[in-house]
Amino acid sequence: MAIQTAQVSIENIDDKAGLEDLMNALKNIDGVKAVELLPDSDIAHVRYEDTDTSIHALTAAISMVDYVTQPFPIDAPQNPDYEDRYKR
Repeated sequence: MAIQTAQVSIENIDDKAGLEDLMNALKNIDGVKAVELLPDSDIAHVRYEDTDTSIHALTAAISMVDYVTQPFPIDAPQNPDYEDRYKR
């Protein structure tokens, strides 16, 4: 249907090996088009084709590498940056 962007918290990952594990887990999901780490802000943006995968698949992949997080669409009101980004 469309390319979506989800934001994933990476605040619990504090080493390079953990970030690499996360990247590999996300990139191996069918439908994931790009993963951009923003370690200075403790988040990652994941672009994915919503007909091929879902946020639930992102959560499952992350939990498989022992990093529990709550991904959500980047433009969702649950996004902590929503007010700054969409309510100006």
